[in-house]
Amino acid sequence: PDVSRRVPEALALGVEREVRLELEPGARAVRVDVHDLHPGGWEAHGLPRRLALAPGMVSAVGYRLRPDARGDFRFDGVHLRLHSPLRLWRRRCLAGTVQTVRVFPDFAPLSKLALVSAERASRMIGAHIRRRRGEGTDFHQMREYRVGDSLRQIDWKATSRARKLISREYQDEQNQQLVVVLDTGRRMLAREPAACGIGDGLSHFDHALDASLLVAWLALRRGDAVGLLATGGERRWVPPRRGMAAIDELLRASYDLQPEPVATDYLAAATELAMRQRRRGLLMLVTNLRDEDSEDLLAAVRMLQRRHLVVVASLRERAIDEALEGEVQELPDALRAAAAARYLAQRAAVHDALRHQRVMVLDVTCEQLPAALVEKYLAIKRDGML
Repeated sequence: PDVSRRVPEALALGVEREVRLELEPGARAVRVDVHDLHPGGWEAHGLPRRLALAPGMVSAVGYRLRPDARGDFRFDGVHLRLHSPLRLWRRRCLAGTVQTVRVFPDFAPLSKLALVSAERASRMIGAHIRRRRGEGTDFHQMREYRVGDSLRQIDWKATSRARKLISREYQDEQNQQLVVVLDTGRRMLAREPAACGIGDGLSHFDHALDASLLVAWLALRRGDAVGLLATGGERRWVPPRRGMAAIDELLRASYDLQPEPVATDYLAAATELAMRQRRRGLLMLVTNLRDEDSEDLLAAVRMLQRRHLVVVASLRERAIDEALEGEVQELPDALRAAAAARYLAQRAAVHDALRHQRVMVLDVTCEQLPAALVEKYLAIKRDGML
């Protein structure tokens, strides 16, 4: 039988999709067992299937497939087992063609947020938006005076022409630069349980990438330019660009990034970033800090602070918090709690050293990361720190 497969060229991580197989038997009727050779390890429902194919007719069978990793993958064909009419023999064969697909981060939440305003989208993410102190720096429009407007907002020339009070309205400065720096080293290989986010057992890097794309999308909506630097394992660089089309470029550049079991050289990353990013901007580094990273990271931050505003988001394992908060009944429980407390104390010392260098530090779990990044970005914009 001839077999063709219908599957989207782009899939989303952790999102179940339907794959359809169409079989044409030829001139004879045949009974066949069908199993699609989808990428190994993916969760599949509806395979294998047994079909009775009628001559001259196309039979279709569908099954559900859930990707469990990002990157490029291939379907190696369709495995068929044909049964003879008298059930005296069975024949195995491989049909169909090899087909490749790309698995991206789950960008469906972004499409839902695109239907609402940027302010409301920020609240839906979980960010706590502070009220503005003062006014924005970019002129937005003229409008009629409203109760509560300050006298500084009144445009007296426009008021005299219109013979009624006219106020200037300002907005946050646009066309600023945001560069997300993603750690692709060994620290980001840690994995969390399903309660931490979308999908089962996603790595810290998967959560960091999802949160980075989220804050990048919001910054693009607010008129800023967004870039990406991946460092540690595989290196990638996307220069800052404006416009909502830039989110597609960020997705294409990062969908197949994977953390590698290598140590991250923060000083080398800072040197590369200082050479590539000349214009002042906001740098958001997403990593997982340890006490042995203190010296290298402090040197890297001092280099970047000469021109940029630096935010460090340090992911914290939920298992450490659970070990510290767990009930202590026996000696192993006490040792586990004491080790967790010592580890968190050393980690806090690194964060304090960064704060002494006027670096904004976010100590969050992976489930808190998206809201924390968005909240910090909005606070920096509202305070005019760039």
